[in-house]
Amino acid sequence: MRHYDRVYAYAARRTGRSESEDIAAEVFVTAFKIRHRYNASHPNCLAWLLGIARNTVGDRLRATKRRDRIYLRLQGDTTPLMSEEADGRLLAASLSKPLNDALRKLSTNDREAFLLYAVDQLTYSEIAVTLGVPQGTVGSRITRARRKIGQVIPNLQQISGRMGDDMEAGGA
Repeated sequence: MRHYDRVYAYAARRTGRSESEDIAAEVFVTAFKIRHRYNASHPNCLAWLLGIARNTVGDRLRATKRRDRIYLRLQGDTTPLMSEEADGRLLAASLSKPLNDALRKLSTNDREAFLLYAVDQLTYSEIAVTLGVPQGTVGSRITRARRKIGQVIPNLQQISGRMGDDMEAGGA
């Protein structure tokens, strides 16, 4: 399945690894059942699948009364994206607590839009499809999230920018 890894990573960041495999499987079963609802005019189905994943994760969290735990888990083994570079893991470890604290302070809508953009690397239009909101709303939510995160971690851009410069210098 072409998008399984992305759906799995999405679920893992929101619920942890223990449930992410089941959630990812459930997303594809649901997608197959409701395939007639897919709008074929979209360039690919990832945003649609992540919308199903979002609903599946929400259902799972409500059922287990863990709604307050919807936040990015920045443990080195939770997301394959973080395991690619040691420098990235070190940066994530140093920012884990402040970033999680900042993410918890965001509204659910702002946090979800921000994570879809920053972590899942979706475009604004893909996020709009995933969340079922206009593209302008996506932009507003991401801007608001960035501003609030910047208030909690004022030097985040400097730290992440400097780390990116270090990685580029090391690779040259």
